[in-house]
Amino acid sequence: MTIGILFVCTANLCRSPTAEGVFRSLAAKAGLADAFEIDSAGTGASHIGQPPTQPAIDAAAARGYDITGIRARQVTGEDIKHFDHVLAMTRGHLVEMRWLAPRDLADKPQLLMSYAPPLGFLDIPDPYGGTADDYARAIGMIESATRGLLAKLAPEVKTAI
Repeated sequence: MTIGILFVCTANLCRSPTAEGVFRSLAAKAGLADAFEIDSAGTGASHIGQPPTQPAIDAAAARGYDITGIRARQVTGEDIKHFDHVLAMTRGHLVEMRWLAPRDLADKPQLLMSYAPPLGFLDIPDPYGGTADDYARAIGMIESATRGLLAKLAPEVKTAI
């Protein structure tokens, strides 16, 4: 059994590729890499095929994550059908994906931060064009939420093995 996880932000240049890289690393460290199909996408099409921004690559590398091989792509309705968990970085992305989803799957997309301990934040702010601190803050939120996601899914995966 493989669990499909798709992380979605605006352009697939900062937050969602970072979430993909962080979750991939956490799953590998837990010995569960083969249990997941992990991907990321953006709601927009303006950067398709581009790598993550250099500040996102640098911020991820500073914490031990390699996101250099990820390329931006746009989320589709088929993605929402295919992936078990479709996780938005903000409420705005969530609304866009719910409109994109087939009607019977409109509630499938969820906020990534719903898996984090209560921090008082629902949205992961877009660090694009911001400072190194903005990228570090986004990664911190992503790490917290993806740890929570893995903690929720790991027992499900381990019982299926």
